[in-house]
This record gives sequence, structure tokens and C-alpha cells, in this order.
Amino acid sequence: MANIYDFSARTLAGDDVSLRQFEGKALLIVNTASACGFTPQYKGLQQLHEAYALRGFAVLGFPCNQFGGQEPGDSSQIETFCETHYEVSFPMFEKIDVNGNHAHPLYNFLKSEKSGLLGSAIKWNFTKFLVDRAGRVVARYAPTTKPESLKEEIEALL
Repeated sequence: MANIYDFSARTLAGDDVSLRQFEGKALLIVNTASACGFTPQYKGLQQLHEAYALRGFAVLGFPCNQFGGQEPGDSSQIETFCETHYEVSFPMFEKIDVNGNHAHPLYNFLKSEKSGLLGSAIKWNFTKFLVDRAGRVVARYAPTTKPESLKEEIEALL
């Protein structure tokens, strides 16, 4: 049976990273965008990352431009935006598609593991997937779910 450690992704710096490097950690995987009404959630995501990193937790950000063209920048622009406006220190990956024929394999897996209220497709930026320490997808949260509201669920996995 597959788990998230079977996938890899390219960082904003262009490095291929096996998600196996996060083995044993609880993760919150989020498709992000710099010009979205939910963009301020970067602050809450960063706070979660800082609060729980030493206990074996990480946020992984995957920029996506499929929803209203809200992530038009290249990797360098995305990185600068995240650092300048939200002091993001959690791993950020290259811009990907989360739906359609060119969807990243990781997102195809995440969607197959946890469907949303209206089916498996990602409906908007800042959809969140919570992954346990064994690499299993345990929950999916809507873009409207604020990161800080997930503390109890994250602590239960640590």
C-alpha cells in the first residue's frame, strides 16, 4: 500500500526531495497561493510549524495557480513573497497542479485517500491534508479551516 513517502517533489530552489525525508513526522500538506483571500493563513501555518517542529511535525507548502490565477509568480517570486510577508520557514515546493491531467502524483494520492465534501477534486487554494507519522492521510480540511484550529488534531498525532 502506498503512503506519502513513495513520492518526491521539487523545492522552490529546484532540488528533488523524497518525501521519505519526512518519515516519522506528522505533516500538514497544503496547496498555497500568494494572491488568495486565504493567503493570510501562511501566518497560522508558520505558527504551527514553529510550535510543533521540535516534536516531529512539519508543514509542506505546494503553490498552485489553478484557482483564479492566484499564484502567478515563479519559484523565486514565491519564495521572496513567503519570506518577506510571512517569514515562512517550512518547506515550500515548486508550483504544481493539484487537479487535472497534470496533477502532481502526490496530490492524486492525497485526493484518493481523503475525498472532500464535493468529491475528490481540490476546490480551492489552502486545502489541507493531515498525515500521521506512518505516512497515512488521516484528515482533509477545507480552505476555510484556519490552521490554528488544527492544534488538537496535530497534538494527537505527536
